[in-house]
Amino acid sequence: MNLSESIRVALDSIRANLLRSVLTTLGIMIGITAVIAVVAVGQGGQQSILKEMEKFGSNLFQISVDWRRDELPTGNEFNMQDIEIIKANVPEVQYLLPGAGAYTQVKGQNKSKTAQVRGTEADYARLHPLEMTAGRFLTESDCQGRRKVAVIDEDLARELFPRDNAIGQRIIIDNQVLVVCGLVKAESSFFGSGAKYVYIPTRVWLDIYPKSNISYLEGGTRSPGEVKTAMESSIKILERRHRSEGLYDGFDMEQEIAAVNKVTGVMTLVIGIIAGLSLLVGGIGVMNIMLVSVTERTREIGLRMALGARRRDILIQFLIEAIVLCLLGGIIGMALGIGGAFLISALAKWPPLVSWTTILLAFTFSAAIGIVFGILPANQAANLDPIEALRRD
Repeated sequence: MNLSESIRVALDSIRANLLRSVLTTLGIMIGITAVIAVVAVGQGGQQSILKEMEKFGSNLFQISVDWRRDELPTGNEFNMQDIEIIKANVPEVQYLLPGAGAYTQVKGQNKSKTAQVRGTEADYARLHPLEMTAGRFLTESDCQGRRKVAVIDEDLARELFPRDNAIGQRIIIDNQVLVVCGLVKAESSFFGSGAKYVYIPTRVWLDIYPKSNISYLEGGTRSPGEVKTAMESSIKILERRHRSEGLYDGFDMEQEIAAVNKVTGVMTLVIGIIAGLSLLVGGIGVMNIMLVSVTERTREIGLRMALGARRRDILIQFLIEAIVLCLLGGIIGMALGIGGAFLISALAKWPPLVSWTTILLAFTFSAAIGIVFGILPANQAANLDPIEALRRD
């Protein structure tokens, strides 16, 4: 019996027991669906996260208090003079900003909204991908002169001033009146939380919240290759100034990207193992049904042997039947997996990455399951004694 004839016989056997065949391959379908969907969605999500992180640039770094220490932060770890000294003594540092902020109520025209008020400097717009839609961002003279001006995002502007142009309007933050000098496009990204933002000079922020402090420093270099040197030099200056060795910790965007890759990789691996267990269960189901099929077709096997079929022919026939059964389940699983990946990605609003490598791997894995779990039934069928087989009812 040639290969095409073996495949035809296998398909006829599957059609003859269609419901049983579908139930048999259910584990294969679920496993392949899970593998393709998880890999596609995981890679798509990972790429979306990395793309959003890359918007901030690979030449950025941040210095904060090392949270692994037992001592609690005192609030005196950073000050504005630190920034001036680091910029003057570390040539690799192009920009250095204080990180200060709090969620609070912002009032305007009889309306009040919760927003994150960030105390920052003029260089913030050079470090972060802000898009001005009206007016201007904070200037050096605003920051040095403690001018009570604010830049707000356009969503907050629409809510506080629905009928008027927000530029030149007054907002109130903790009883302090500030004038809106610019509007920025509302942040919308994979990380977007729907928060509204207000940017004011750091010294004004410290005046409004005298008991608050600068939480961290964020900086930027001219090239990614200078980040490590800039970060380490800045930490050494801070340690000398504040006489606290080991108090500060720094990280850059490359470390963040590596952390994201690690987390998404572990998640994909865990879910992939679960999907693999489903494939294992499906393979065992295929083996059991093929053993039942051998028992049911014992007389047919004996008749074929009596007509000249060799043991090898019987082995190949049942092995091909197991492979065809698994491949059909795998093809259906691939279709469901691709469809599921696109559906989940549409809901999560990131593109799925369905690669041909993943599809080929799933297809190969389906065939491998058919071979591995089809060997035992096929071997049992091939080793039947023709005379004994013909005696079976």
